[in-house]
Amino acid sequence: MKVVKYFLLLLLLIVIGGALYIATLNGEYQVEESKIIKAPSSLLYKTVNNYKTWEEWGPWMDDSEDMILSYPEKTIGVGASYSWKSEQQGNGEMKTIASIPDKSIDQQISFVTPFGESKSDVYWRFEPIKEEGTKVVWGMKGRQSFMEKVFWITQDSTLTQTVRPMYQEGLEKLALNVQKQMEVYTVNIDGVTEHGGGFYMYSTVATSIAAIPQKSSQMISSIYAYMKMHNIPITGRPFMLYNEFNEGNGTAIISVALPTRDKVVVPIDGNILCDFMEKQKMVKTTLKGNYSNLKTAWEKAIAYIEKNQLEQEELSSPMEIYANNPEEIQNPADWITEIYIPIK
Repeated sequence: MKVVKYFLLLLLLIVIGGALYIATLNGEYQVEESKIIKAPSSLLYKTVNNYKTWEEWGPWMDDSEDMILSYPEKTIGVGASYSWKSEQQGNGEMKTIASIPDKSIDQQISFVTPFGESKSDVYWRFEPIKEEGTKVVWGMKGRQSFMEKVFWITQDSTLTQTVRPMYQEGLEKLALNVQKQMEVYTVNIDGVTEHGGGFYMYSTVATSIAAIPQKSSQMISSIYAYMKMHNIPITGRPFMLYNEFNEGNGTAIISVALPTRDKVVVPIDGNILCDFMEKQKMVKTTLKGNYSNLKTAWEKAIAYIEKNQLEQEELSSPMEIYANNPEEIQNPADWITEIYIPIK
């Protein structure tokens, strides 16, 4: 009996000692991963802020075949949430508790465990990095309960070691997801319309086709500055006239322009001139998407002209109107370009 008593006493001492040891362990934890993603902060914020997109890039979605997701009425913004049930991954819920558009999102994640409900604070930070994209920070922090410390001390890895690779995978998938979003484009043939009828300030240059984006951007900036300096009103969106386009030689002569209200008298030998565009019949095509898809849009517009046995007016220049500002609309999938091809 004494042996049993001593054994039980020893066991009690071990349990007490173990409990004291676990109680003294630091239960605070924080795991954080970051990645620079070549995408605007507004698009990344919009994607993360909508829980229904998490099915597409959430790192745990592919790790469980029995996960059932549930969505309430609100899945975007503060107060939004979603929950899941899974025998493999367990049950839980995620809720958005605060956000600053395009800059940060704060969430709370809850897991149902055999020891009760476990909660952690989750945070996202979106920091624009000039010419590189956006630095996305994804982190989680909190404090473990006594029983949670007991659980993790029996595991082969810590909570941080378990979560870190999941966050790394999630950021990789998020990058791929937003890249696909930015590549989306549509081309719509609007048909025959009448366009023109107004004065415009313009500048003309001969250039290689490859250099058109850079040249046109510089020219638009110069015309904007000129019109502002001389108090000339701007009455519409910038556009570009293709005076000549030789794809075989890779060269073009273009005029970049901004509409204005009245005729402006300028020095004849100046770089920026004023002209008038007559109303004329044109085939209109609208591209919604990155400017890299303009070649496809032009090909479809020309195919439409040929299919409908229309004839291009060679004495007038085809044009592109840039219906919104890429500096304001950061997602290339939302850029709008209108193509007008004159016809007889």
